[in-house]
Amino acid sequence: MRHHGHSSPPPAPDDPHHKRSDWATLSRLLPYLWQYKWRVLAAIVFMLSAKVANVGVPVLLKNLVDAMNIKPGDPSTVLVVPAGLLLAYGLLRLSTSLFTELRELVFSKATQGAARSIALQTFEHLHALSLRFHLERQTGGMTRDIERGVRGIESLISFSLFNIGATLIEVLLVLTVLAVKFDAWFAWITLAALVCYITFTVLLTEWRTQFRRQANEFDSAAHSKAVDSLLNYETVKYFNNEGFEAQRYDESLQRLRTARLKAQSTLSMLNTGQQLIIGIGLVAMLWRATQGVVDGRMTLGDLVMVNAFMIQLYIPLNFLGVMYREIKQSLTDLDKMFTLMDREREIADVPGAQPLALGSEGASAALAPAVHFEDVHFAYDPARPILQGISFEIPAGKTVAAVGPSGSGKSTLARLLFRFYDIQQGRITIAGQEIRHVTQASVRQAIGIVPQDTVLFNDTVQYNIAYGRPSASRAEVEDAARAARIHDFIASTPKGYETTVGERGLKLSGGEKQRVAIARTLLKNPPILIFDEATSALDSANERAIQSELQSVAHNKTALVIAHRLSTVVDAHEILVMEAGRIIERGTHSQLLALGTRYAGMWALQQSNEAS
Repeated sequence: MRHHGHSSPPPAPDDPHHKRSDWATLSRLLPYLWQYKWRVLAAIVFMLSAKVANVGVPVLLKNLVDAMNIKPGDPSTVLVVPAGLLLAYGLLRLSTSLFTELRELVFSKATQGAARSIALQTFEHLHALSLRFHLERQTGGMTRDIERGVRGIESLISFSLFNIGATLIEVLLVLTVLAVKFDAWFAWITLAALVCYITFTVLLTEWRTQFRRQANEFDSAAHSKAVDSLLNYETVKYFNNEGFEAQRYDESLQRLRTARLKAQSTLSMLNTGQQLIIGIGLVAMLWRATQGVVDGRMTLGDLVMVNAFMIQLYIPLNFLGVMYREIKQSLTDLDKMFTLMDREREIADVPGAQPLALGSEGASAALAPAVHFEDVHFAYDPARPILQGISFEIPAGKTVAAVGPSGSGKSTLARLLFRFYDIQQGRITIAGQEIRHVTQASVRQAIGIVPQDTVLFNDTVQYNIAYGRPSASRAEVEDAARAARIHDFIASTPKGYETTVGERGLKLSGGEKQRVAIARTLLKNPPILIFDEATSALDSANERAIQSELQSVAHNKTALVIAHRLSTVVDAHEILVMEAGRIIERGTHSQLLALGTRYAGMWALQQSNEAS
């Protein structure tokens, strides 16, 4: 059994019960937008211009209606006054649309730029998090959170600034016109209706948010189950569990359906209440305006203007519930993405950390570094220690092998050397420098690994081999493939190096995937090599051929070989026999055989198995 670590991660801000305030989420977003401050300011100017033009339309319509109150048979008035007002009315209508489109045009770069910056920063941060986090995460749900967060940025800006913000500005302008031009009752009725409408909408939407949040959680859970099941397609088929997987997925979909039905029923309640408030307010305003016309205090144009104002105000307010709900949802989605960004890095460079110093040519034989493990204690979970006081040296340019039963801690040595985890006690040094005191990037740049479980990108063979050194030429890629004894196989396929390997490399056999991994590491050509069961998926003939290649590649390089097959490590400078996180024997192959204890017994057992 291989230990990947199952302990609970340290407390972090991505606790599902953690919820920052909406204002705190907005304050995190503003610096990304303020990088485009001139575009933001220009967009606000265009928005204000559009609203002023929009409010001017009913005023001009009133004048147009009043101007039609002319004496019959006066042709000059008909031709001059209404024509000019009609032209101005049309220009104002055009200006409203023009300024709105200019606002969208100017601000789109700021919105898309902010979304890109946040998405990229989140992506980079996720790569900087520890292996523990990535072993415990659910890929489908996490990618869904990022996708919704990026989409939420655009919705949040559009609805909050250009819909609700713009509507509130228009309300202030309308209230000002009504209060100045008519009696204060018009402004009070409008204000009362708006306050009731907004209060009702906010309170009911706040109550409804729980159902939307539940729906999102169930949506992420269903998506995670679907992605996990499809990624493990072969395992599902091996155990004939298609029905079981469908049942799990359907249970998630059923919970999602229930939450969405609750959200829809409460939405109907919200819409009905909003229309009732709008209807009462509109009737009260028109009654007062009609009474004013009858009493002679108002003109017919005033009545038309009041009605037009109400229509212009209540049309966007009709969508206030939708806008507020989308804003709240966008804030929730954005908060989830910011929470991912706030996730504490378990493994971080110390302040002022310098790159690992290997000289100007880290890969040269003379500069192959020595590696030391000094009294190393480590546990994925404090209750279950994995390494207990491990000490050994890999001399510069030499090969040391670690052998032993599964679960003895061999593969953990490789993870610690890559600094995927930090040790609890002791120290690990490369070229005399403790790896916790230098940058992680420089440590990993100096090490190449051929892992036991090879996972490839869903791309071409060329891409996967070149991943060891993306700047490598095609000729260098092919040379690495030849050294890994896979070039002939690649050349025999219809598309050659452009052959797509499928999700996680599933189109290739285990041996082919492992040879691609070997080629990738050979192309990287680092001064330190780790072979973690590098030939475990190969047949005997290919194993012997590649073993000789690996020995040639490891010549004059510092190498750690982790193996079950003892025949692959007989030439090692030193062999460490591990059990339960301790080194119980060490020495060369001949020395360990001469001891006649644990290693000798393992050797005899493997030899007899091969002979049979």
